[in-house]
Amino acid sequence: MLKIEHLSKNFGKKEVLKDLNLTVNDKSIVGLVGINGAGKSTLLRSIAGVYEPEMGSIMLDEKSTYHDMETKKKIAFVSDEAYFPIGSTIESLKLFYESMYNFDPDAFTKYLDMFELSPKASISTFSKGMKRRVSLLFALSIHPKLLLLDEAYDGLEPLARLHFKQALTGLLEDEEVSVVISSHSLKELEDICDSFAMLENGSIMRGGDLAESKENINKYQLAFTDEHTKEDFRDLDVLQFEKEGQVYKLVIRGDMETVEAKLREMNPMLLNILPINFEELFIYELDKKH
Repeated sequence: MLKIEHLSKNFGKKEVLKDLNLTVNDKSIVGLVGINGAGKSTLLRSIAGVYEPEMGSIMLDEKSTYHDMETKKKIAFVSDEAYFPIGSTIESLKLFYESMYNFDPDAFTKYLDMFELSPKASISTFSKGMKRRVSLLFALSIHPKLLLLDEAYDGLEPLARLHFKQALTGLLEDEEVSVVISSHSLKELEDICDSFAMLENGSIMRGGDLAESKENINKYQLAFTDEHTKEDFRDLDVLQFEKEGQVYKLVIRGDMETVEAKLREMNPMLLNILPINFEELFIYELDKKH
């Protein structure tokens, strides 16, 4: 289990992470989302032990990810900006990973074939997507206890994305691994994540079970014979309110049956209920905050 408590991280006078708290359970994939500059990359690098926190703690199975070297070996971090030594090949990198990590040659061979990579080719000649595949190859080959993925899908072709999702699903089925993954593609995260954490202004503004959170926010389309304003819905947690003629479109947080019962007390001519997706959940939460 990954447990972050009261984490703060500064760069000079700029406070990037502020009293941040987050828990990631074993066999869980958490989607980390936030606008550009929210601190996602800084958080992932802090978890990986690249940055030392100013305050707070980051513990993996009750051991510090920054101070404990054995714990560092259990963490695989795929950065959004992959770096490889000049002239390196997959074969030369393999020697490094064998000396530093609990490297599994069988897993390496499996993922090498899955990602269709040439072990002797110079990585400097690879495209961005191929370099991303190389990073994922080694991250998956060390059997990490914690897998951190920053913009994991960036540059990956559709087939490589599918293979990666399959590999990640298989990893969680077989091992006690925790995953934190960030991506601008919320549709991709929705397909694979069971939980989420929304980062804004250096803190987690909202998080939890993704399915439950989506079920707790719905779109309601109503029509009335008389006029209504947003104030008429003040007893409900309205995240968005739109009116077009006699038709009202509301996004409301709350138990669907309870909300529906309250809306029916207003005697609408029409009442339709529609689910939301992860991207809409993110947008509505941001709109509510602002």
